Amino acid sequence: MKTDKILLSNIEYLAGYTISKHLGLVQGSTVRAKHIGRDLMAGLKNIVGGELAGYTELLNESRQEAIDRMATQALAIGANAIINVRFSTANIAAGAAEILAYGTAVVLERKE
Repeated sequence: MKTDKILLSNIEYLAGYTISKHLGLVQGSTVRAKHIGRDLMAGLKNIVGGELAGYTELLNESRQEAIDRMATQALAIGANAIINVRFSTANIAAGAAEILAYGTAVVLERKE
């Protein structure tokens, strides 16, 4: 996981740090399609109710992949943190969706 090598925050700063360099926007995305087995289980869950665990797992994997790709891009340009991290989703085709993670790559230094 690339996220062990970089700090991530959904706010504009991290307590105890100052931004010494602003490197710009970074993003990572993945497009995933539904699996027929998950669709069958989801159809059954729609009848009896409950969490669609297969879809939850798919979305968690997709978000992590998008975060890892964003972190890879930030590390490649010399960042040690990404601030203002956000997520977006979009339908690409029937049964397929994109998960996008984006934020601002920065270099942080500890306050003294």
